[in-house]
Amino acid sequence: MNVEYLIIIGIAVMFLLIISFLLAFNMSQRRKFKYKQDISALKEQQQNELIKAAVRSEEIERHRISEELHDEVGAILSATKLYLGNMHSETLQKDDASLYTKSLELLDESIEKVRSISHNLHSAILKELGLNEAIKSFIQKIGQSDNLKVTTELDEHYISQNPDNDISIYRIIQELCNNIIKHGHATELNIRSKLQNGNLIFQIHHNGKGLSQEQFEKLRYESKGLGLKNIQNRIILLKGEINFTSQDNNHTIELRVPLNNVA
Repeated sequence: MNVEYLIIIGIAVMFLLIISFLLAFNMSQRRKFKYKQDISALKEQQQNELIKAAVRSEEIERHRISEELHDEVGAILSATKLYLGNMHSETLQKDDASLYTKSLELLDESIEKVRSISHNLHSAILKELGLNEAIKSFIQKIGQSDNLKVTTELDEHYISQNPDNDISIYRIIQELCNNIIKHGHATELNIRSKLQNGNLIFQIHHNGKGLSQEQFEKLRYESKGLGLKNIQNRIILLKGEINFTSQDNNHTIELRVPLNNVA
């Protein structure tokens, strides 16, 4: 009887030891998993802080260049036009008068170009008029070419919740449209937006040469794809998604931004 009793006690002790070992192992694994999660979260936070700093630095530099273009280059061009305007064109010979007129035309064009570039670099219009109006203004400028037809269908129910996020969205739209025109050689471009299930969704449709999702994923990490890298950085900050799809000669870029999760 005593032997059986001792055997039962021994088995119970071994069972308790096994359970204790399993519990300790489970707790250890949980600690390791939590530690890895904390490290991952810290790395993600550090990465986001670096991206924020880079984006903020880029925006500051854009403003600086914009102000220098407007205040210095623009002022010089305007002064040059004033001096030219004080010349008496009627006293010039025919050929000189023609050159004088052409010079004024080119000067006017240069002043307008500098003004346009300055406005595109600066984000003041976003703060003054909001995201939709800033996009419409940008599209109106790039649509002045006879070779490009541009249209917008923007959801007027969108109300800005974070000006910094609007700037990132605007810069993404700018960069995508510039790439479509410069590299895609599109002749038709349409931008639509809609609010859906807590997301602000943009769709850019064009008939130029389009990227596939696979090409975007590859190019965004290459040094020559700096514009795509900037797009990706801003999407990370917005906690958004971007998708490229193509069907025949129609290409669509969809940008999805969760309004309730953005930082």
